[in-house]
Amino acid sequence: MIHPTAVIDSKARIGTNVSIGPYTVIGADVEIGDGTWIGPHVVINGPTRIGRDNKIFQFSSLGEVPQDKKYGGEPTTLEIGDRNVIREGCTFNRGTVQDRGYTRIGNDNWIMAYVHLAHDCVVGNNTIFANNTSLAGHVIVDDHVVLGGFTLILQFCRVGQHAFTSFASMVQKDIPPYVTVSGHWAKPYGLNTEGMRRRGFSKETMEVLRKAYKIIYRSNLRLEEALQELAPLGQDHAEVQAMIDFISKSERGIAR
Repeated sequence: MIHPTAVIDSKARIGTNVSIGPYTVIGADVEIGDGTWIGPHVVINGPTRIGRDNKIFQFSSLGEVPQDKKYGGEPTTLEIGDRNVIREGCTFNRGTVQDRGYTRIGNDNWIMAYVHLAHDCVVGNNTIFANNTSLAGHVIVDDHVVLGGFTLILQFCRVGQHAFTSFASMVQKDIPPYVTVSGHWAKPYGLNTEGMRRRGFSKETMEVLRKAYKIIYRSNLRLEEALQELAPLGQDHAEVQAMIDFISKSERGIAR
């Protein structure tokens, strides 16, 4: 299942039932989990850890050194979980010692062609990144996020769970959970109701989140006042409390 033209370093660790295509290069200190399929002309450098049952398509470059002038050759890592689909031409860089020291992708993510994940990014589970999405360094993307094609996210931003960005959104602030944003710079345009509906959110929960959204974005309250207004809802609804916690911890401020 390993093509004879593939170049695999003797220090790489390859699991069982791994398929590696023609002219792919696997460097030292790369670990690839069982059942992973790697297409032709892929380059993976280490230290990189890749889990089980991933699919990595042609011309992707994973685990290369970070595009950061402060990087001095430290053994930082790229960590990829299980059952991810990584399409053509994706570039994922390792972390830096100035931050967390790793770039990490969770499980069951669908990452389309030409996506770039810069150093020290953290991506959760069950996300969708459409073509040409780019994350600058130190970005955090939580579970079940959908990023539209050509979305660009500035350094140190965070995207909350179940959020959505439309085509060509340029994000310079944090995006709270469940919120849809669009534009340059990205502004809120309601809740990601379609995504929540697909994931089985009840009508009651969605109505409560609509009420929370109106308090944050349409009540003409200062953000601190909006959070105080949301507090009773948060006591009874975990989803609203997730929004409160996210906004309270935001260091960049939220898209508003």
